[in-house]
Amino acid sequence: MDIAANGAANGAANGAAVVILAGLIFCAALLYSSVGQAGASGYLGVMALFGLAPDVMRPAALALNIVVSTIATVKFSRAGHFSWKLLWPFAVTSIPFAFVGGRLILPSLIYRVIVGGLLLYAAWRLYRATTQPDPAVADRPVAMPAALLAGLVIGLLAGLTGTGGGLLLGPLLIFARWAGPRQAAGVTSVFILLNSTAGLLGNAGNFGGVPSAILLWAPAAAVGGWIGAEYGSRRLAGATLRRILAVVLVLAAIKMIWE
Repeated sequence: MDIAANGAANGAANGAAVVILAGLIFCAALLYSSVGQAGASGYLGVMALFGLAPDVMRPAALALNIVVSTIATVKFSRAGHFSWKLLWPFAVTSIPFAFVGGRLILPSLIYRVIVGGLLLYAAWRLYRATTQPDPAVADRPVAMPAALLAGLVIGLLAGLTGTGGGLLLGPLLIFARWAGPRQAAGVTSVFILLNSTAGLLGNAGNFGGVPSAILLWAPAAAVGGWIGAEYGSRRLAGATLRRILAVVLVLAAIKMIWE
């Protein structure tokens, strides 16, 4: 009886964790998609908090990325915030290297340190956006050598970590004054979709399997992504939500690095 009771309790706890994680994924998708991101750093962060293994986290985050970035691509493109001319110099090198990154398997400790660092960077970016809004001026042409090199580096990191690279491309476009916030969001959403697809294909022979809970998480991400992209393609995300997610990402980064 005790064994049966313990098994039932563990099953209930696992079921509750899956549902709670779905809710957090919904929130991450909603917030990230509002600025053209797909939310991989958010998904990795909440999965780290729940102790998922790296070989499960990476393909799950990439799969959710594809769902949300597809929605964001449609929304931002329809709103007129996308430019192939701005995207292709980055995508031409990022796509093959995202595939290569997906093929590579990092030791667990190295993976956790790299992802933890990206989560801390994401938290800083989210918080900074609430205190120092990004400039809307885009008055410089893209420097082709810099774009090709940036695409290569970002694509490799995207495949290695299970992200789409948008967290790095978006700020680069804005800081270099190659795009305003909304055009950067539109370009970033397509960039993430391409890199996430390439990274997942490259990782296909290596991962430990996408958990069955993805059947719940994917719809949660899709709904959050649709709401966020619908709102974000016309307005920018609220400061309070960004700060909350920044705190979550810091906690997740600490757990990833020092677990």
